[in-house]
Amino acid sequence: MKFHYILCLFLFLTNIIEAQELYFPERYPQWETKQSSEFNISDQLLSQAVSFAEENEYSGPRDLRSAILKGFEREPFHKIVGPTKKRGGPAGMVLKDGYLIAQWGDISRVDMTFSVTKSFLSTTTALAWDNGLISDLQGKVEQFVWDGTFEGKHNSKISWEHLLHQTSDWSGNLWGGLDWADRPPREGGIDDWKNRPLVEPGTVMEYNDVRVNVLAYAMTHVWRQPLPEVLKNQVMDPIGASTTWRWFGYDNAWTEIDGVQMKSVSGGGHSGGGMFINTMDMARFGLLFMADGKWKNEQLISQAWIDKATSPSVPNPNYGYMWWLNEKGSRHWEGLPDSLFYAAGFGGNFIVIDQKNNLVIVTRWLEPSKLEEFLNLVYTALP
Repeated sequence: MKFHYILCLFLFLTNIIEAQELYFPERYPQWETKQSSEFNISDQLLSQAVSFAEENEYSGPRDLRSAILKGFEREPFHKIVGPTKKRGGPAGMVLKDGYLIAQWGDISRVDMTFSVTKSFLSTTTALAWDNGLISDLQGKVEQFVWDGTFEGKHNSKISWEHLLHQTSDWSGNLWGGLDWADRPPREGGIDDWKNRPLVEPGTVMEYNDVRVNVLAYAMTHVWRQPLPEVLKNQVMDPIGASTTWRWFGYDNAWTEIDGVQMKSVSGGGHSGGGMFINTMDMARFGLLFMADGKWKNEQLISQAWIDKATSPSVPNPNYGYMWWLNEKGSRHWEGLPDSLFYAAGFGGNFIVIDQKNNLVIVTRWLEPSKLEEFLNLVYTALP
């Protein structure tokens, strides 16, 4: 009887281990599919979620140049200074334990992904930290970039963590972009915005693309090579991504390092540029983070970094190192796991990661206000 009990326990634990083992696809475009029912996920309810995503396309025009100009028309001096591309229709993927259990739309189509780019930018900082190029995230950026970008009483206080949390309140002009002109407050006018008092770094979060681009510029100086090259060699190639993704900067965003001219990329498509990528490559990137930075047997990004990146900042409990968090706060989704974290971009581009349920959900060109309802439909299908 005792032997039988031990044998049953062994088989039970073995089944648990096997159920939790993650699948990692081989090089693009390979991806093994499984029926959702194999994971006790309702095919019918999951199909309803997919239909919902297909029926609730982002309401903005497919001509993204027009969508950008309309979306940011309040900003003084705003103009497009990087590449844009007409978008496709709704597309997406749902992964369980790494396996593809649902897809819709053209998942091989390359489209702009806007502020999802910020999570890729954060990852180049992760690689610098993991490789010892930056030892202290609370260290001052001016120690690495001493060309005047971080000089002055205020800017000299800014740390890497301030830039990652978007709490730096960096003040200045980069590539023609003025910090105060990016997403200005509803109140006041140009004189008020220009002459506003600066807040202490680390105390207030403000979503601001100019300051994100300052991080990209600073990281280019740390790596002394273009950031797309860093990302390609250390992340995208090892996870078997396609060769179709591109990461653009602005037309005038050139800098000279070690006598070599190189482009400093942008952290989004606010003025054009940013990451242009297909849905399958976004899903691979999400799967890497779901697996705590490990792809098969190779640790590409340290778990220590991912723990830091998905910890809430003090000023905003819903924001980590350029990843949004489903913590209790103004952006909390009721009824969904508090442990969710996600990358989000203009026009309804999302990579949602649930480590507890081994889920990755990528959805593109979904009306942003419908995301929470869509996710609840997906979770209704779970056991």
